[in-house]
Amino acid sequence: MRYSIEGEPLPVVICELENGETMITESGAMSWMSPNMQMETTGGGIGKMFGRALSGESLFLNRYTAQNGNGTIAFASSFPGSIRAFNIAPGQEIVAQKSAFLAATAGVDLSIFFQQRIGSGLFGGEGFIMQKVSGNGTAFLEFDGYIKEYELAPGQQIVIDTGYLAAMTETCRVEVRTVPGVKNMLFGGEGIFNTVITGPGRIWLQSMPISQMANTLRPYFPSSNH
Repeated sequence: MRYSIEGEPLPVVICELENGETMITESGAMSWMSPNMQMETTGGGIGKMFGRALSGESLFLNRYTAQNGNGTIAFASSFPGSIRAFNIAPGQEIVAQKSAFLAATAGVDLSIFFQQRIGSGLFGGEGFIMQKVSGNGTAFLEFDGYIKEYELAPGQQIVIDTGYLAAMTETCRVEVRTVPGVKNMLFGGEGIFNTVITGPGRIWLQSMPISQMANTLRPYFPSSNH
């Protein structure tokens, strides 16, 4: 599989597949393709289906396979930002925000990622229930806005407002902390949870999470309650 990523800030990844090669994506993510790409829908096992259901993602993955020769398939971003390619292998797993996964070669696995009690993930807003990308192959992740990378040394920490963590290597540790003090919770404007990441590992932070964008725009939309 060869690929090119074109067109930021609304990028698309165009994949050139050899005969018999397969790409996986969540339903609805394919943008255009050559007519010899055959699609099949797979649930990927009940455990993986349950994991994706909990994280609010589509239950099913679509598999696109080039038949009778080489094929082309493209996956476009859904929000201004960037698409990054990651080489996934044992020891090189990536943990990403729920909406980041765009597509991957067939040897890549998707599963739910919990590093804290489920309550934090379900009630803490964006970013606590994440997806783990493992297996072998190339995965394409979609990030919102500008991406800033940091390499954290062992024990080095960074505090992130909810939703700004786009992805991290699995070697990093995540902790969700409540912001101390009622005054901070009520008037700080930063929500009531912070995410603390501890190294070693690499993290990718996004400057404009789509959830933040929605909150910013909400006051300008007419109310639906008439």
